[in-house]
Amino acid sequence: MRANAPRPRRLRTLLATALLTVAAFGAAAQLRPDHPDSYVVKRGDTLWDIAGRFLQRPWLWPEIWQANPQIKNPHLIYPGDVISLAYTDRVGLQAGPRTDSPVSAVPLAEIEPFLKDLRVVDSLDGLPYVVGLEEDRMRGSNGQVAYISGLDGIAPGQRYLVVRPEKRYRHVDRSGYCCDLFQSEDLDARGEHMAEAGTMWSNIVFPSKTTEFIGYELMTQSTGTVTRGEVDGIQASTLLLDSEGREVRVGDRLVPVEAQPYDLQFVPHPPSQQQEYGRLQVMAVADMMTTGGPHDVIALSGGSAQGIDNGTVFSVWRRGQSRVDRVRTDLDRDEDTVMFESKVRMPDEFAGHAMVFRTFDKVSYALVMSSVKPTRVGYELKHPDAPY
Repeated sequence: MRANAPRPRRLRTLLATALLTVAAFGAAAQLRPDHPDSYVVKRGDTLWDIAGRFLQRPWLWPEIWQANPQIKNPHLIYPGDVISLAYTDRVGLQAGPRTDSPVSAVPLAEIEPFLKDLRVVDSLDGLPYVVGLEEDRMRGSNGQVAYISGLDGIAPGQRYLVVRPEKRYRHVDRSGYCCDLFQSEDLDARGEHMAEAGTMWSNIVFPSKTTEFIGYELMTQSTGTVTRGEVDGIQASTLLLDSEGREVRVGDRLVPVEAQPYDLQFVPHPPSQQQEYGRLQVMAVADMMTTGGPHDVIALSGGSAQGIDNGTVFSVWRRGQSRVDRVRTDLDRDEDTVMFESKVRMPDEFAGHAMVFRTFDKVSYALVMSSVKPTRVGYELKHPDAPY
């Protein structure tokens, strides 16, 4: 090796420095022209709001955030902390009194019901279920008793959530068509499809090569404590309902109470994986709607299996339609009688941005953070920096 040749360790250091400089330059290019030099975090702030004060694209926050290693958890931000923009176009933090809870990534009031009450499972098989209620009631509530089948060998004192299957999500492979589709079906007390109910989206039958089930959505109804197991020939356990939740009915399922079922400490960031066009879509909008806007919750057709985690930011797009080129065809001809080759595909239309706040295997929930037009069921999800 020549005397003036860089040593491997020095070379690695130079490369790392160069990469950091490139990353800093890329982030600097996204700084808001009116960004503050410093900002004092206030109660009620969210990480999205704070990032938006410094960046035109809040999902680039990890690229400019300089965690303070002297702080116990350097990634948490609290009311009273002072965030400053350093000369390297990265933000640092001066810790405040830290008497309040750390700020969350999104407004808690908007997502708390979806964190506490909704979950997605791959199967209903094997879940214990309500087989009866005391005094043969049609509904059960706080302070009343439900009888449970499927808790063999259970010991008194175990706590459970009483949940109800309300939706079934399916992936419809439309090979040969424009793209795949995702269906949301309303369910009855057995978790079966309700043929007479649901939205138009739920009931349309699409041409498909294959249909893949991707998850049951469960809504929490109540909580309860097991007071008696299956003893002396009795084939049902006793569950005392002990929360002011929704009414419980026969057919509702049980899942164990988790100590910490969800995580609020995450930061906005782009997707870690690129998906094929049409694979990620809006499957449902909260509150039985088909259209949503800012601070509405949407269900997405992808989860951890697609590399999605809490904080992942997507842009939402209305899929471009195919329209007849009437200059090259008969102006009066019915559009349905024109061959596909005579149609022109319109560009996709940008609707807004959404950030994931809870992730399951094949389904995730996101909050619409900003929009220029409504978000609808069936809209496409892309990288947040997808070109307009």
